[in-house]
Amino acid sequence: MPRPSPRPEDVPGLPARRAALRLLDAVLRRGEPLELALHGAAQGLPSADRALVHAIAAEALRHLPDLDALIDGATRQPLPADAKARMVLRIALIQVLALGTAPHAAIATALPLVDGGPRKLVHGVFGTVTRGAPVLPDPPALPPETAARWADQWGAAMPQAAARAYAVRPPVDLSLRDPGETALWADRLGGTSLAPGHVRLPDHGDVTALPGFAEGAWWVQDLAASCPARLLGAGEGRIALDLCAAPGGKTMQLAAAGWQVMAVDQSKKRLERLSDNLARTGLTATVAQADLREWTPPEPADAILLDAPCSATGIYRRHPDVLHRIGPRQIAELAELQAELLARAAGWLKPDGQLVYATCSLERAEGEDQVVRFLAERPDFALLPPEPDALPAGIAPAQEGWLRTLPDTLAEQGGTDGFFIARLATGQTRD
Repeated sequence: MPRPSPRPEDVPGLPARRAALRLLDAVLRRGEPLELALHGAAQGLPSADRALVHAIAAEALRHLPDLDALIDGATRQPLPADAKARMVLRIALIQVLALGTAPHAAIATALPLVDGGPRKLVHGVFGTVTRGAPVLPDPPALPPETAARWADQWGAAMPQAAARAYAVRPPVDLSLRDPGETALWADRLGGTSLAPGHVRLPDHGDVTALPGFAEGAWWVQDLAASCPARLLGAGEGRIALDLCAAPGGKTMQLAAAGWQVMAVDQSKKRLERLSDNLARTGLTATVAQADLREWTPPEPADAILLDAPCSATGIYRRHPDVLHRIGPRQIAELAELQAELLARAAGWLKPDGQLVYATCSLERAEGEDQVVRFLAERPDFALLPPEPDALPAGIAPAQEGWLRTLPDTLAEQGGTDGFFIARLATGQTRD
């Protein structure tokens, strides 16, 4: 007598794969950020399963064009981009090709996901692909739309550099509370330093277990992300506004540099994390929850750091979902918001004040184009190039005076996130 097939709910590991399917659907069909969608998709799962869900979805997104090429090569007619069978095949194949799952285990947890659907199709395509012993390309292919957009903005070599950076796990950069202890912490943590107050770690263990974390000697912050605050220098008790401040890396930099900081962000949850970071490091700042389109500071500031909401395409190495959620429409909408916030923030400066505008974006519309437009509308402002000693080794300003990091910036040292940074000042004479 044949053994009955196991009920779907009895298949080991199936809940995690169901959650991974929900997570991929949230990102690709509804455009939700991966990290935010994870909570709802994996609700009720233990932490180990949540980590697996995240790994499956993140790796599938990182290799999505390559996975789809394999799937399309094994079907007579291409499956629709949002077909459930395609989504399930992506999940099954990425486990085998990137996460080390045995094929029989991957298909066993894939077929129940299409109960009542094309099980034979999924089983057949999976078998055809895996029997060919495929290997994912290194580096992964960028989404064609992203590669074309970046080539148009930066030249044909840029998408190639971006793909190479995509294939390498980003380093962990630390910003130090006391830049005078740079050599000490580089030695204690076994890292290297590219600037005062910076340490780059050689591996990726649990950073909370490392020396210095509990006592607040440092915090995790990409090297490029540390540059906006570096441009403002020492505070000497002057007033600084950190706008869109959470989770607080720049707030802590400014506070450690002697600024009286007011940190403003719209997200209550992210501000709670900022407050926790301040408490851990022993640094102080005034924290306000507000929508910058409606908020006004209590008094003008000597310096303003506006890390504006953006597409976040510059952090694609860590968040591969952005390449599948962000397109021209989203970039244009965000650029409108950035222009509005930049115009408002400019009105909150004291005479002779400085405003640093920054985005973690690789789109000119959110960086260079914003500053060109702003300066055309505000002749009372000028662009101030960074001071020679303000920037990390290997990062230099563009000829125009602003700062732009791209996928090939510091590539031999592990790279940086993609950032645009400009320091704008009132009371300056333009050339």
